[in-house]
Amino acid sequence: MIKLFKSKIYLAFFLMIAVLLVGVFGYRMISNFDWIDAVYMTIITVTTVGFSEVRPLDDTSKLFTVVLIILSVFIFAYAISVITEYILGRNSLQLLKKKKVKNTINSLKNHVLICGFGRNGIQASERLKAYRKPFVVIEKDKAIIERYENDILFVEGDANDDDVLIEAGIENAQYLITALPDDATNLFVVLSARQLNKDLFIISRASLANSQKKLLLAGANKVIMPDKIGGDHMASLVVMPDLITFMDKLSMEGEHTTNLEEVAIEDFADQLDCNSLRDLDLRNRTGCTIIGYIEPNGNYIINPEADLKLEPKSKVIVLGRPEQIRKLNEMFRIV
Repeated sequence: MIKLFKSKIYLAFFLMIAVLLVGVFGYRMISNFDWIDAVYMTIITVTTVGFSEVRPLDDTSKLFTVVLIILSVFIFAYAISVITEYILGRNSLQLLKKKKVKNTINSLKNHVLICGFGRNGIQASERLKAYRKPFVVIEKDKAIIERYENDILFVEGDANDDDVLIEAGIENAQYLITALPDDATNLFVVLSARQLNKDLFIISRASLANSQKKLLLAGANKVIMPDKIGGDHMASLVVMPDLITFMDKLSMEGEHTTNLEEVAIEDFADQLDCNSLRDLDLRNRTGCTIIGYIEPNGNYIINPEADLKLEPKSKVIVLGRPEQIRKLNEMFRIV
């Protein structure tokens, strides 16, 4: 619809320029006016301001002026209507788009909130897309929103504002990632978010080491220091380059390149009679390999034995090629 409006505007401007050129050349050729007088006569005629003519007009010039007035009235009226329609239509489209986004956010459950859409926020969104995890981004930079709004749900505003967090659906959210560049701002976001949703799992970015403890005290469940992780990663590439490169390959996700999956035991229990990892038999069923087990209390077991007894509310971590992971998700209808 915007493209249609733009084509109409281009047509309106073309017609206005055309009528001005017709007037100038008409007075120049018919009335023998010089260029300045021809422009003057054209402007006062098409705008109908009522100023006097440069000099008395003959009958031919008068007829030409009548035709020019009629043409200019219709063309300028058309141009005004098109511009008005475009402005009102653009506003209406923006309102409809905002209403659609609001309805979509209101329908979300257990989604993720991302506060800030800088480098870390973009990386987080790409990872969540790979796992098809619904998320909403809170960003106050309108230019950034306009650049990505076709693919991502945005709420425009300051993440420190409780009303903005509520608009983003914090009461129904499961996770919050605050990836703002300033530690103090992240601290206020964590405090506000924890107040609005006691069960929310909050992950905060931190730049300074002494900010980590404060963010945890404020209510963050996990605090990530991207600079520290980056330094550790570079050092690891020196001491064990092949292993780190292999781990990087595992962690690279795209639409069809997910290599790791975390699955709740309940996703299997509804479809299989499974008391142990051996009963799951994921290797033969899907090709995936179980490389980790998470106990209900949060304890991690790496490379668990096949006879390990499964407990309710526990999870398994599986490794596989993208097609094997897809087969696993499809077989057990894992969302």
